[in-house]
Amino acid sequence: MADELGLAVVTGASTGIGYELARCCAEAGYDLVVAADEPEIAAAAGNFQAMGVNAEPVEADLSTAEGVEKLYVTLAGRPVDLLLANAGRGLGHAFLDQEVADIRHVIDTNITGTVLLVHRVGRDMRLRNRGRILFTGSIAGFLPGSFQAVYNATKAFVDSFSWALRNELKDTNITVTCLMPGPTDTEFFERADMTDTKVGSEQKMDPAKVARIGFDAMMKGEAGVVAGFSNKIQAAMAHLMPASLLAEQHRKMAEPGTAKR
Repeated sequence: MADELGLAVVTGASTGIGYELARCCAEAGYDLVVAADEPEIAAAAGNFQAMGVNAEPVEADLSTAEGVEKLYVTLAGRPVDLLLANAGRGLGHAFLDQEVADIRHVIDTNITGTVLLVHRVGRDMRLRNRGRILFTGSIAGFLPGSFQAVYNATKAFVDSFSWALRNELKDTNITVTCLMPGPTDTEFFERADMTDTKVGSEQKMDPAKVARIGFDAMMKGEAGVVAGFSNKIQAAMAHLMPASLLAEQHRKMAEPGTAKR
């Protein structure tokens, strides 16, 4: 499917992988609507505008139906060529030690808001029989996430949902791709209160490299891509090892205090 450059919508675009995905879109010549739940999204949009494209910021809480609607209304009926559903939240520590409000925020950001946005924009794409959708999933979706249980479960949903939606749209000109990174050098671990964990303290992938891998896979219409060689190995092993062993291995990476062990 050849693309005539148009509009790209990127969520979670103020920092990290989302920012870099939006930068990939701008470098390719796409105008942008970029969204995040923090005021830094305005500065990010300014950076993209300096690259010679139109970039409109939307500060909205995409964990809520109201936030998703605010973003959708901003589109004002403009056709979306690329939808990069990247907004997400993490949450560390043991499940029973977490606050219910924090748990719900992760679920509503990673799952509910993502599904609502893709449903609205995806229907418009279907009417045009044209478009590309990229989900930011995670290799965490392959692993029972001890001390990160809710986050990993939400990414299992995203990974699975992406593949299912792709199959439903296989006879259209709409492609669906799932980017599945491993630990990446973003603010994720600070926000998830996981800096004292092994996974939070070790070397991570460059978000620009992760984003480029995902963007290129989307533009090629690929189904899914795991970013990074070591992550590919981990993803492959996850299909072979028993869930109990995977959960114990994840515990050794994500349990508070493991950074010092």
